[in-house]
Amino acid sequence: MGRAAAGRVARLDFGVADVYLATHPDHVQHILLDNAANFLREGTYWRPLSRLFGRSIMSEGSDWKLSRKTLQPVLTRRYVHSMADQMAAAINESLDGLAEHARTGRPVAAMAELSDIVSHTVIRVFFGNKITPADAARLTPAFETVVKAIAFRFLLPFLPFSVPVPGDRALRRAIRLFDEVLYPLIREQRWRDDEVRDFFSVLCRAHEPDGAEVSDRWVRDNLFAMFATGTETTIGALTWLWPLLDDHPEVTRRLYEEIDTVVGSGPVRAEHLSGLTYTRQIVQELLRLYPAGWVFPRRAVESTTLGDVTIKAGESVLVSPFLTHRLEAFWERPLEFDPDRFDPALGGEPGHHRYAYVPFGAGPHKCIGLHVFNMEAELIIAGILARFRPTSCTAVSRIPRVGATLRPKESVELVLTTV
Repeated sequence: MGRAAAGRVARLDFGVADVYLATHPDHVQHILLDNAANFLREGTYWRPLSRLFGRSIMSEGSDWKLSRKTLQPVLTRRYVHSMADQMAAAINESLDGLAEHARTGRPVAAMAELSDIVSHTVIRVFFGNKITPADAARLTPAFETVVKAIAFRFLLPFLPFSVPVPGDRALRRAIRLFDEVLYPLIREQRWRDDEVRDFFSVLCRAHEPDGAEVSDRWVRDNLFAMFATGTETTIGALTWLWPLLDDHPEVTRRLYEEIDTVVGSGPVRAEHLSGLTYTRQIVQELLRLYPAGWVFPRRAVESTTLGDVTIKAGESVLVSPFLTHRLEAFWERPLEFDPDRFDPALGGEPGHHRYAYVPFGAGPHKCIGLHVFNMEAELIIAGILARFRPTSCTAVSRIPRVGATLRPKESVELVLTTV
């Protein structure tokens, strides 16, 4: 695609209302940063997500501002790295369960195993010892149900909620289970007289601008939003890793070499992070090809222009990192998996445009959990490969299944060999 074609704003005809697709990095910057106040996370295409996340960091207005102000201190790079030992310990605990699969040679479903590892880690970091193992174990399958059940609503957002679609009942059951776990925890935490500075405690101690306590619902919505963004991004990206490694033996060789040198055969620890430079490049390239947030819907508050196209007030615009990351005008060999694009020795600025790479969004609504994702993904990859050598035993299409996130169409099955 040439630069001229890449610069066009496309009108998509869904037969219900006009919606526009913006892929050029200039337009991405305009929508998400320069004119963000006019492009809100509202409207038809945001409705399914709004229904899930409610009054949280994933909303707009005063609820979003309060959520961001509350969570920002515990999502800085410095604070997240202070949690690295705790995160590594949780990951190592989870990996113990894979040893039996390696011993027997029985294939494992990559996504299911990663879901358990990631969820266990996120729950440990978010809640500490404030949640029982039994309640923690209920959250992981419930969220997996949410991801699958929301797909129809996400792809058909213009259908009113009064019209039933496949997955609605399962979605309601899963959300009800989340609430059964979260609300008692929130009420109990409000009675605790502690100054522990973790995600959960910080949310429970938050106050409205007028000094009033935040509602239980506000805390619940933020916990759900943070759990969703803290798990699904990592699960999705790391599931794609294994078939890509099978296809790229030189990348695999360099990755194994780094893990063997930096981590060795012991458990992964926080101190290893600084040496995982090639692992970090692989994670960044995974997010280029398969960003979890593959489309960002926005609604125009006032009429405006985007390139040579007029966007009327109330019309929706879709920003798609998945497409922007694959524009030939801004990426060399855009469909190829090449972690060297992100080699810091070469400048670490791929894409020839600052907004050609936006896996976490940009502007005021840029995902504030990006440091959690980066550290978690690097530790999980290093932890797995320090102990096992996985090989895919199923053919996997590189074309993802479209839903709320991008997952492989087929189940990724792995055979594990002990190092």
